[in-house]
Amino acid sequence: MGSINFPAEEERVLQHWDDIDAFHRQLEISKDNPPYVFYDGPPFATGTPHYGHLLASTIKDIIPRYWSMRGRYVERRFGWDTHGVPIEQIIDKQLQEELGVRGKAAVDKIGIKEYNRRCREVVLTYANEWRKVIGRVGRWIDFDRDYKTMDPSFMESCWWVFAQLYRKGLVYHGARVLPYSTALNTPLSKSEAQEEYREVQDPAVTVHFPLLSVDEQPEPVRQAVQKALDAAQEKNVSFVAWTTTPWTLPSNVALCAHPDYEYLLVHDVESDNVYIMLEAGLKVLYKDPKKAKDKFKTLPLKIKGSDLAGIRYKPLFTYFYPQFKDIGFKVLLDTYVKQDEGVGIVHQSPAFGEDDYQIAWREGIINADRQPPNPLNAGGEYTSEVPDFEGQHVKAADKNIIKHLEGLGRLVRRAQITHRYPFCPRSKTPLIQRAVPSWFIKVEQAVPDLLENLEKTHWVPSMVKTGRFQNWLAAARDWNVSRNRYWGTPLPLWVSEDMQEVVCISSVAELKKLSGFEGEITDLHRDSVDHITIPSQQGKGTLKRVEEVFDCWFESGSMPYASSHYPFDYPGFDASDPDSGLSRTEGPGKALFSKYPGDFIAEGLDQTRGWFYTLSVLGTHLFNTFPYNNCVVNGIVLAEDGKKMSKSLKNFPDPMLVLDRYGADALRLYLIDSPVVRAEPLRFSELGVKQIVSGVLLPLWNSYNFFSQQAALLKKNTGSEFVFDPDKQKTNENVMDRWILASTQSLLEYVNAEMEAYRLYTVVPRLLKMVDDTTNWYIRFNRNRLKGQASTGPAKATANSTQTNGDAGSAAADDEQTDTLHALNTLYEVLYTLVRALAPFIPFLSDNIFQRLAEHLPENMRKDQDVRSVHFLPFPTVRQELFDPVVERRVARMQKVIELGRLARDRRTISLKTPLKELVVLHQDQEFLDDVQTLERYVTEELNVRDLVLSTEESKYGVEYSVQADVKNLGMKFKKDAAKIKTALPKLSKEEIHSFLSTGAMTVEGHQLSAEDLRVQRGLKQSKDTANLEVAVDGEIMALLDAFAYPELAQEGLAREVLNRIQRLRKRAGLVPTDDVRLSYSVLPPAIAANGADGQGEKDAVAEVSRLDGERLVEQMFEQQAGTFTKAASRGVVKATGAVGEEQEVVAEEETDVKDIRLLLRLLKV
Repeated sequence: MGSINFPAEEERVLQHWDDIDAFHRQLEISKDNPPYVFYDGPPFATGTPHYGHLLASTIKDIIPRYWSMRGRYVERRFGWDTHGVPIEQIIDKQLQEELGVRGKAAVDKIGIKEYNRRCREVVLTYANEWRKVIGRVGRWIDFDRDYKTMDPSFMESCWWVFAQLYRKGLVYHGARVLPYSTALNTPLSKSEAQEEYREVQDPAVTVHFPLLSVDEQPEPVRQAVQKALDAAQEKNVSFVAWTTTPWTLPSNVALCAHPDYEYLLVHDVESDNVYIMLEAGLKVLYKDPKKAKDKFKTLPLKIKGSDLAGIRYKPLFTYFYPQFKDIGFKVLLDTYVKQDEGVGIVHQSPAFGEDDYQIAWREGIINADRQPPNPLNAGGEYTSEVPDFEGQHVKAADKNIIKHLEGLGRLVRRAQITHRYPFCPRSKTPLIQRAVPSWFIKVEQAVPDLLENLEKTHWVPSMVKTGRFQNWLAAARDWNVSRNRYWGTPLPLWVSEDMQEVVCISSVAELKKLSGFEGEITDLHRDSVDHITIPSQQGKGTLKRVEEVFDCWFESGSMPYASSHYPFDYPGFDASDPDSGLSRTEGPGKALFSKYPGDFIAEGLDQTRGWFYTLSVLGTHLFNTFPYNNCVVNGIVLAEDGKKMSKSLKNFPDPMLVLDRYGADALRLYLIDSPVVRAEPLRFSELGVKQIVSGVLLPLWNSYNFFSQQAALLKKNTGSEFVFDPDKQKTNENVMDRWILASTQSLLEYVNAEMEAYRLYTVVPRLLKMVDDTTNWYIRFNRNRLKGQASTGPAKATANSTQTNGDAGSAAADDEQTDTLHALNTLYEVLYTLVRALAPFIPFLSDNIFQRLAEHLPENMRKDQDVRSVHFLPFPTVRQELFDPVVERRVARMQKVIELGRLARDRRTISLKTPLKELVVLHQDQEFLDDVQTLERYVTEELNVRDLVLSTEESKYGVEYSVQADVKNLGMKFKKDAAKIKTALPKLSKEEIHSFLSTGAMTVEGHQLSAEDLRVQRGLKQSKDTANLEVAVDGEIMALLDAFAYPELAQEGLAREVLNRIQRLRKRAGLVPTDDVRLSYSVLPPAIAANGADGQGEKDAVAEVSRLDGERLVEQMFEQQAGTFTKAASRGVVKATGAVGEEQEVVAEEETDVKDIRLLLRLLKV
């Protein structure tokens, strides 16, 4: 099989997996192994999977596959997040179109039962699409045994979790100012509110609050007020306040000043009013105060903020005056007031600002009996408490409120401000801050435990743990766990009318017992349990369930327990014991803690404030541990333009189209071999996926394909099938074989260490390097050996591990067939190891190649092993006996030299086909040069150079050193002395530069410089002698390539290649050095006609021209290089003219290609 269609082959492999039920077969094989626990965070099924999901799915597939191959039992169940706003939004849109109403009004109209029925109906709209896409990307996970957060068993476990927290005193009811979505009629958690900010324009208004007369002021402040009035010379004196939320002004009950700031009295010429404000606030009223001296005047009196406390003012509106006239409408003090924002006095509307609420509560303006003004309905529209704006949405009312204030003469300035403002991530509408009665889980008191438990976990990348997540936990606030919604898990709280008696239910059985309800409870949604009541135990009548449902993050955070119906379905559960399930060593906990905490979780960076957080909080509250040991965090996949992927913008290719074009393996590798697995953003590029195909998958396939062809050739030549023999490596002395096998062991050791540390971003590049080493180094350098056309002898390893070049005709050279078998055996072992190591990453191509390799496995390796899939096999183990660090070091150094030689050729645009005379390698480490010397033949053959010179003598070749400054670094560190240092650098001696290279430090002009300050460059002194030398440098290695094309070299190279073929023929014929033969040769037409020739006649003509050119070159070579062949063809070289004469016996013959010339060579016994 030559060419390959990767997507089509993947479909074939998928079908094979289905036919053998591969996933469940793999689970069956490993069922008795120690468990490895993976928790899958549940997505919504209200949309199709995007690249973020495919990235997460790839990570969640790779790691379980790896640990499964490492001998663990890895159960993988898919989960669905089925509650919450995304589902309700779909229904609200339906109802808006059908009935013209949404939200609460729609529920009131159709009933909660019908509303929830509709929600249930659409929850899994795209479940089949998910199953198709996730399966197509190669992820093995159980969809048939999935869990759903709407399952009664899942919901009951959520009740149990919450009840344990309630019993521990960690749940309370209170009001708190929270981010609130008026579109969704519900508060949001603070983490949700921080997901989406937008640049918006809002009104920014300054209004004034006239001081009441001295007689209306409290006694302690009358003197201060009088001073202000005197300084104003009986003009009206007002406080001024600035706000970007005019809609909060009808609810104003106080002002707030900073106790330590100094406030001015400013006379505004236009209005003739005197305003109390900060000097920094003048720019708000007058833009550029320096240019507006004629518009205002600063009065001599200055008042410290602390002296303003308690001064009363005239309210803007009178809506709430009766309730707060005796306690509010005065100046309060707090240090949260900023100098650089507004005018230094902040208006207080406690229901719509977190700081406002806390200050007003502290000062006694609001309390449990006197709630803050909150004149909005659930949709953010004014109620009848504010008759002037009743029915208007707060954001729409801004302009009407401003107009109203202008009419009252209370508006000082109006402007527009552009700022970042939080939006609801679900409805895409602006959020407001609003005091909402809610149920909270205490988190703040658990912060020390959370931080301690965090230290026990392993995160990749670690910076997320020590930075973002640690900071989030350190600043954690109590968790508002209730939502005023309909489709969700109901809070299991039954309360009396006065909220003084509260019963928290932990199970269906407990609800039935306490309520006396005798019917079946098969569902726990609101329409199924809201009507059930519990008789009061305190004489308070009937307890009813509160209306709220859980924040859906509570459900996903309960997943480690709820997905398996803990503790109810666990052995040892005792429904009569309220503590059943809390012990780690007895009852249900004994079974749970055999696989808890889980080994591994993975999600995107945004989940540090979502799933990671709620998992951690609930685990700490329940068992004082995080429910996971290892956490892998990925970044966000963006569109190629750097923007968020958007269907409306059409700025990204459809994932299924990409899978159809390039296959899942290519997409998986592209995503995993990118910054996104280091929690950095990735700009998705379809070209990048395409390059994975050409740069990784195709070379890997071609490596197998090449092996397959040579195995077939072996069978053709010998009649024997190739069978892998792992013990054959014991007698293998070929240096390249030993190198690639040693590299494979190093790879396995590295992969295991890094996978155990969950660092995918280090593993994948190393795996890809191994693919490159196999295809572009091992096969390239051993192609002839693998074809059964071994050269004069393989490079061998002697007893003392020194590699030597084989000698033509040497008795020590391996038999050609044995050498071919060694090479094939080596390539097979590398491919067999690679496909198993790559199986978790590219499951399709790995299995595809493995299924073809499996036929070459010996019977003892197939016995007791299901070889129908690579995924049934264990991960390859390290073969210690194949380690050879010396060989690895030597080949790595050889590779460096060859790469520098190629670079030098590329710079001079000289093809590798052009023979060159000499490559000089300079290095100060003699061991480095000795290592390269042992592999000299590979260097000269690959670079097509005649001579390789290895030396430490740089002066002999005119090497010069120059030192250049890192101008930016020097400037920052040494300021004005930087120029002096830079001027001194050209005067440095060679010895000083060498010392700097070895120590990384030197003193110049009295300043200590380090490696980051200077860059040392090496080059050649320009002269006639060096004009033909091309320089390439890599660290301590310097390569000098003589780039002049000497005409005689091409002929010498051709002669060496032909001699090589003659010696191989002699060896095959069993000749010894003393056997005399004559060489007969003829040049044949090329096997493939020239491209572009249409008719057969034209093809033949082109082939004949090519043959004649080759014949001329070969004739000249044999004539001018005759001395090269005197031993190998001691009876001379003749051009074949026809049939072989009777006096000549053909000993051996071969058709071969030498430097694009096709030759027929015959050895004749004369």
